[in-house]
Amino acid sequence: MRKRVLFVCLGNICRSPGAEAIMRRRAGERGAADLVYADSAGIGGWHAGETADKRMMAHAARRGYELTHRARKFYPDADFGAFDLIVGMDDGNVRDLLAMAATEEERGKVRKMTDFCRRFAGRNGVPDPYYGGAEGFELVLDMLEDAVDGLLDQLLEDGKGGE
Repeated sequence: MRKRVLFVCLGNICRSPGAEAIMRRRAGERGAADLVYADSAGIGGWHAGETADKRMMAHAARRGYELTHRARKFYPDADFGAFDLIVGMDDGNVRDLLAMAATEEERGKVRKMTDFCRRFAGRNGVPDPYYGGAEGFELVLDMLEDAVDGLLDQLLEDGKGGE
């Protein structure tokens, strides 16, 4: 069964489109492109319709990721029903998502990105690199790669139980 994952950050121009691109590529590399659908959204709609932050695009491109997503706002009425898992990038995003959830089932879909980390386990979330320098974008990509690998392992393992 295909799993639908939505990555969510504040404005949907740095962290969440990065996570989406990493998931798409990693799933494809592992022969699971048809098993995992990834998308991203922002808590706020300030950047709706825009491409990802140019700095994030440049750092991601150096690692072979193409960020083609256009920013969009998270819509609780549609997104909680459309996705199996909704992954907030940090504690604030998770709090906001939980506050928008109308049912226990919806709250149960919300997780924090670093919950899936191995190398960066125990972190309070993926930091927002928007106001920082190049090292912030590199750290974010390191963390996203770690978390995506852990999440993908979990999704593929969970998928075996249903076969």
